[in-house]
Amino acid sequence: MSDDGPKRIPISELVSEDGAHELATSPDMQPYLQLIMAELQGNDPAPLLSAITELPLEKRYVWRVASALKWAFADLETDHIAADRQTISPEDRTRLEELLMHRPVQFCIFLSALFGEKQMEIVMTSAIRNAKAIAAQTEGHE
Repeated sequence: MSDDGPKRIPISELVSEDGAHELATSPDMQPYLQLIMAELQGNDPAPLLSAITELPLEKRYVWRVASALKWAFADLETDHIAADRQTISPEDRTRLEELLMHRPVQFCIFLSALFGEKQMEIVMTSAIRNAKAIAAQTEGHE
């Protein structure tokens, strides 16, 4: 494995983010946890997949991720970001960088698992191209 690839971390050294335990143990996650346990124990996952099939979209894991992103970016305003960028302390900037460092990779993994690797690449490449175009337009109006 190259130095650029993901490094292996022993399970004993994994640290979860604040709130991860509460989300993982929420009632909406139970069908998914039961599915994982059945698969790990070598049991037939079909009945559990059937239960997940019956879940409305709003109760599904993918909805939780997608709706969190919706609310995260519902009022995206780059002027506010610029003000924060100009006024934030170096310590807080470091904290933000640490918080956001893995999010693009996590989002790519999410899209790849949901839509497939090819579609993930199309979505992300298009997003980068569009963000650059918007940034160029914004710079021209300043």
